[in-house]
Amino acid sequence: MNLPVCIDDYEAYARKTLHPMYLDYYLSGADAEFTLKRNREAYERLLLRPRILVDVEKVTTSTTILGQTIRYPICVAPTAFHGLAHEDGEKATARACAAMNTCYCASTYSNFSMDEAFRSAQEIASEPLQWFQLYVETDREATARLVRHCEALGFRALVVTVDRPRLGRRLADLRNAFRLPGHLKMGNFSAEDPARQGAQAYAGGQIDPALSWRDIAWLKQLTRLPIVIKGIFRAEDAKLAIEHGVDGILVSNHGGRQLDGCPATLEVLPEIVDACRHTKVEVYVDGGIRKGSDVFKALAIGARAVFVGRPVLWGLAYKGQTGVQQVLSMLNFDFRLTMALSGCTSVEQIGRDYIIPAEKLAFSHTLANKL
Repeated sequence: MNLPVCIDDYEAYARKTLHPMYLDYYLSGADAEFTLKRNREAYERLLLRPRILVDVEKVTTSTTILGQTIRYPICVAPTAFHGLAHEDGEKATARACAAMNTCYCASTYSNFSMDEAFRSAQEIASEPLQWFQLYVETDREATARLVRHCEALGFRALVVTVDRPRLGRRLADLRNAFRLPGHLKMGNFSAEDPARQGAQAYAGGQIDPALSWRDIAWLKQLTRLPIVIKGIFRAEDAKLAIEHGVDGILVSNHGGRQLDGCPATLEVLPEIVDACRHTKVEVYVDGGIRKGSDVFKALAIGARAVFVGRPVLWGLAYKGQTGVQQVLSMLNFDFRLTMALSGCTSVEQIGRDYIIPAEKLAFSHTLANKL
């Protein structure tokens, strides 16, 4: 293919080259995929309101998350089974993030273990910025061991997924009878334990459906690591998270892969941001981000940073570590360009006055009446 010039080009390459079952696994959402589509469409319905005659010769994209400096507010979301896209899997993704000075959030469901990915990143940076996405298991001692190991290894935060008490109904995976190929394993679990490998492990048989706020308190006692809750979707739950002392909230609907019929993450982001205003809790968002202007829109609403999932997998399928770096560089270039064209020179300047929902434009109604 010609040199990719946008994220869609990387996706097109992945569509042509990945095994159909694995491509479906990456692409698909739950049920009718209403939420999956809405995640993307929400960004298209939010328009930009640029300022002009602003000196944008120097534009700075750097920011911090939980006190750690990153080059730009674009991080890598936890996604499972990178080995389906490239033989180096999570090791390549982790190295790319270290090279680009941004945060890599490792998935519990990785093909390579957290040790392998972390040490691979250390080939690039001695102290890579990595968070670990955690599913709380029915076996609390197994979860505790995982958490302690994360802390000892050098991870900087725990991202606790709370929107998957049961596995969402993904029709493509059901039709394909999705399974890992024989040469890939669940890297963070014992290869000798059949309950922690293969279809049963993927279906989440070990994940505790009774997870509650009591468990957040338990995790707070268990570790000194900051805790980010992934999957909060309502202001009421954001306020409960604040009461329970969490450090961050990742607004997420699991990429549209769990409960179909939910709003887009961008649509609920304002109420979560507003609920966390005047607190130290940072708010992040994932889902549907494909362009630098999407990053700008999320930050304008109040997100501290965005987390990107599927585009990273497309880059990984294209050219491993190099492909992931290309995707991150492309998003950052586009974000920096959007900042300049909007009249912003730092992420701190980006606010809600730079965006407007398309349906609120009086021009649309005026034009409709004249046509």
